[in-house]
Amino acid sequence: AKGRASAKKEGHNLKPPVSKEQAKKSPKSAARRKSFCARMEGMKKSRTSSKTAKDPNSSINKSLRAWDC
Repeated sequence: AKGRASAKKEGHNLKPPVSKEQAKKSPKSAARRKSFCARMEGMKKSRTSSKTAKDPNSSINKSLRAWDC
């Protein structure tokens, strides 16, 4: 929430995360969610330490939870 507020202040127009239920209703949202989850899972594997990958409070894990990945 803090990061979204900061980005909005800078003029960015961020779309909210898409959950599984929302993805079932719209194919466009489902494609966006699939793309995001694939990209973030790849980042988690390649760009985080083993400690960060298991930390539930890391930003990458928080975002994956918000998107139901």
